[in-house]
Amino acid sequence: MTSITSIPAPRSPRVRTSRRTTRGNFELYGWIFMRVSGVVLVVLIFGHLFTNLIAGQGIKAIDFGFVAGKWASPLWQVWDLFMLWLAMIHGSNGVRTIINDYAERDHTRLVLKIVLVAAFLITVVLGTLVIFTFDPCPAGGPINLLPSFCSA
Repeated sequence: MTSITSIPAPRSPRVRTSRRTTRGNFELYGWIFMRVSGVVLVVLIFGHLFTNLIAGQGIKAIDFGFVAGKWASPLWQVWDLFMLWLAMIHGSNGVRTIINDYAERDHTRLVLKIVLVAAFLITVVLGTLVIFTFDPCPAGGPINLLPSFCSA
């Protein structure tokens, strides 16, 4: 005669295993972050689109000079920087979740996460540098390569 394993009653408290408790609340905070950052990103992106397309002169007005004038203001530098950082963190967290769900082998999961972190860091560092070091009229630049709004 075989022994029957006991099944807990439907309303009995859940017993946590040691494997699940080692993560703490990281996944919960990640879940909350995705919801909050998604709402903030919608506001940032629609503000960006409204300013560039509707309040301005439309798509035809967006050129090098438009971006140079926009990034001359610290407000738009911080706006675009916040949009870049938040979008990259939001997207990377989503891809991390997909990697955790679908990568079956530990080695594959590790390699994919390393590639993800490298792509995140490269994009964020280069994007931040571009936003804060952008100079449309560099001193000593060749006059034939400078935009027409730069005074000689």
